[in-house]
Amino acid sequence: MRAAVLYGQEDVRIEEIPEPILRAGEVLVRVAVAPTCGTDLKVWLRGGHARMLKPPTLFGHEFAGVIAAVADDISLWQVGDRVVANNSAPCFNCFYCRKQRFSLCEGLIFNNGTFAESIRLPAQIVKHNLLKVPSELPLTLAALTEPLACCLHGVAASDVGRGDTVLVIGDGAIGLMLVAACADRGAQVFLCGGQESRLALGTRLGAMATVNYHRTPELVQTLRKHGSDGRGLDIVIEATGQPSVWETAIACARPGATVTLFGGCPRGTQVAVDTENLHYNELTLKGVFHNTPQHVREALALLASRRFPFEVLLTEALPLDKLPDALAQMRDRQAVKVAIRP
Repeated sequence: MRAAVLYGQEDVRIEEIPEPILRAGEVLVRVAVAPTCGTDLKVWLRGGHARMLKPPTLFGHEFAGVIAAVADDISLWQVGDRVVANNSAPCFNCFYCRKQRFSLCEGLIFNNGTFAESIRLPAQIVKHNLLKVPSELPLTLAALTEPLACCLHGVAASDVGRGDTVLVIGDGAIGLMLVAACADRGAQVFLCGGQESRLALGTRLGAMATVNYHRTPELVQTLRKHGSDGRGLDIVIEATGQPSVWETAIACARPGATVTLFGGCPRGTQVAVDTENLHYNELTLKGVFHNTPQHVREALALLASRRFPFEVLLTEALPLDKLPDALAQMRDRQAVKVAIRP
């Protein structure tokens, strides 16, 4: 079968590889659609990922498709089932799982390789994070389950509630999904980004107002005005993965606020924090990583509800051999997400 293999920085190749052989508890899925993601872009640009993969390796982690084969011991799934699967699953037994901190699981397994004609799902994912797609939901939308689950995890960790003023910094696909996830909780959401077309998408997904940082000289002061009586924002969620933007996010928060540092920065980077601001204003800084089985299910349900037009995030569809072009489009901010159709 044909699959994308990542070899290093901006080096992904479409190759013929053997069809996977199923082991006990596993399922083989024919990939119908595999959207590109900001994480895929970072992995492609950086040549790897601190947690999920090291080259050479199969590439891609978002998808939806149709079951093509099941192991002999599988009874709950059948060939022809329309499914979506998370790219990981916790063990449910370790120290962190017992504390319900599933994204920190010591036995968390990752599964990459969705940019391919087929993908084999490990037994742990089949058991805990394989879901049937509702008949009325297109597979193209169902394929957004994994990134949306990450956003729902981040919003839950931020304790976003009705009436909160929330600033999302970053107008990539994750930032736009975070806008919808916060709006779904009844928050007043504001979006800061650098591209007018993407800010317009943010408005469609629930943002009350947007700020283009390219056109805003006094950025922090302007962003703080969106908070309660100009004090600053109740909750700030950073979604760019740039250390300088982490610092901006902290500066925008009101006393007593929560700042969620969602975007993963390059390994080894550091940020400077004003200790007086952090201490005397009692700020809460949170790092958020990945998702949980609960949020995977909530994400699929939110997509199926059609309360938000998440389809606007998929800029176009391309065949598998055009994956390098799709990643280049994302690098150049010509696309938000591209639906790869193997």
